[in-house]
Amino acid sequence: MTQPSPAALWIGRVLTGLFALFMLGASIAPKLLNLPITHETMQQLGWPPGYVLMIGLIELACVVLYLIPRTALLGAIMTMALLGGAMATQIRVGNPLFSHILFSTYLALFMWGGLWLRDMRVRAIFPILK
Repeated sequence: MTQPSPAALWIGRVLTGLFALFMLGASIAPKLLNLPITHETMQQLGWPPGYVLMIGLIELACVVLYLIPRTALLGAIMTMALLGGAMATQIRVGNPLFSHILFSTYLALFMWGGLWLRDMRVRAIFPILK
């Protein structure tokens, strides 16, 4: 298997970094810091407040696995499960399609795009270009 081009590798790293920073700053840190906004949001989505810490820890585990090259594919798959649950929650409460329901899809495309650009194993699984 050949290595990705230097440009693809760096673009993939940037996308990966931006995805990880977004997840850490916008989702994981508020949950782990037990910020009031997380409890308000969970209540609006129909989740009991006791799940905030657990969901934050699961998100953190997924992102850490995604950032480690050996476990990046596992981390991406686990993150997809998490994003699927988030999408299902948004559908269940009747939130708008493009701004809320599909937001998980936007994050997933960013995450997989970064991994696809930097990891030839993922390109072998998803051969978009030949």
